[in-house]
Amino acid sequence: MDWSGRPVVVTGAGGFIGSQLVEELVRRGARVRAFIHYRVMGERGWLEGADPAILDAVEFVSGDLRDVETVMRAVEGSDRVFHLGALIGIPYSYQSPRDVVETNVTGTLNVLQACRTAEVGQLLHTSTSEVYGTARIVPIAEDHPLQGQSPYAATKIGADHLVESFARSFGLPAVIVRPFNTYGPRQSARAIIPTIITQALAGETLRLGSLDPTRDFNFVSDTAAGFIKVAESGTTTGEVFNLGTGKETSIGEVVEIVGNFLGKSLVVEQDPQRVRPPASEVERLIADASKVRDRCGWTPQVTLDEGLQRTIDWIAEHQTLYRPETYGV
Repeated sequence: MDWSGRPVVVTGAGGFIGSQLVEELVRRGARVRAFIHYRVMGERGWLEGADPAILDAVEFVSGDLRDVETVMRAVEGSDRVFHLGALIGIPYSYQSPRDVVETNVTGTLNVLQACRTAEVGQLLHTSTSEVYGTARIVPIAEDHPLQGQSPYAATKIGADHLVESFARSFGLPAVIVRPFNTYGPRQSARAIIPTIITQALAGETLRLGSLDPTRDFNFVSDTAAGFIKVAESGTTTGEVFNLGTGKETSIGEVVEIVGNFLGKSLVVEQDPQRVRPPASEVERLIADASKVRDRCGWTPQVTLDEGLQRTIDWIAEHQTLYRPETYGV
């Protein structure tokens, strides 16, 4: 696909993954409209520090996914819409489930309606591996049962089903991209890898939740490339594509790897605040990504060791952005 001059929209454009997807699309020549969550001071999230040449090529729209008119204005005239905007903190979803429902479900409905009205060529909706819950069958293929083990996961299941329904009911050209656990530069400390790294840089004693759950960790540049590969495949039938490495790593193993890179003997103390309710903890996630490999030609390029080293280096240079003593939600 030739991206030169192609009008695309990225919701959640100021976020961890969205900002890096925006940068890559601009580098490929796309005309990018970035939908940014409105803030009084006009901040653009992680795009604030982007190359000025990239910022000059981006059109910014500030608003809220829950606002129909703003979403309509953002999507109008676009050919591709990458919908990454969401409230993603699992701990926050325990505290404020209504806020998460309104943003993730109603916000997605607004995006769907806008895409239908604007007759976009393709909507790429962002799901999450959390919708699978603890793996019943490994590796997890796209037809694995969905289990809402947290309010956040439930909202993403609802949003995914809305996308499927619009594809089937109205012929909306939509596809669901389901990344497994993305990590890398710019990720907030609400996620486990930045939590481990920020605490490890500050000392040798870490306060974490359970060390036993396993995850399929994907470096952020691979996730962004996966979105683009799926878009280039032209799939528009409401299908789902997992993005994952097919390798599982426990939280305890990540602690060990980070400690080795930093030359520290890290000690972990369990923090009850960081332990999910027992029936809500997702114990095991490992992707079957054969579908996206075979249909779209996507395979991850960055190993876990390489990605962790890059992430450590970035966080070490930006420690003032983190508060390792605080539990990020």
